[in-house]
Amino acid sequence: MLNFTLRAAEPQDTAAIVGLITELAEFEQLSHLLEVTPDKLRPQLFGPRPVVESVVAVVDGGVVAFALYFTNFSTFLAKPGLYLEDLYVQPARRGAGIGKALLRHLAALALQRGYGRFEWSVLDWNANAIAFYQGMGATVMPDWRICRVTGPSLARLGAAELG
Repeated sequence: MLNFTLRAAEPQDTAAIVGLITELAEFEQLSHLLEVTPDKLRPQLFGPRPVVESVVAVVDGGVVAFALYFTNFSTFLAKPGLYLEDLYVQPARRGAGIGKALLRHLAALALQRGYGRFEWSVLDWNANAIAFYQGMGATVMPDWRICRVTGPSLARLGAAELG
């Protein structure tokens, strides 16, 4: 049995979180998109106007997993929601209940805050994650697709308004 604790991320965890994000990007074969650094992430988590929050799992004083999340909004429910951007547990620490504990912690947080839902995305090829999430009670939404505009496409789309 692995002994771990969950706690809110602290500024000194930023480098460890970036390391875990890097591992996640490698696993998802998306390292080529990685631009995160501790200096870029720190103000988003701990600056004067944070836009994301994070919970970390700690084993023997080291950060071995994280969940990074933010508030979104449902117009249909007229309530905020909690959106999980990333959850990652180091491979050597999987199977010890850390992922389940992180999801349960965030679900409880959503309830405490009066949110209407808790959502996240999963890559369609990640069968293990899909099975894990479904086992936790999640519904994989087959009719919904993520739309994303970034980089030069974002610049073109917003250029007319910025004038």
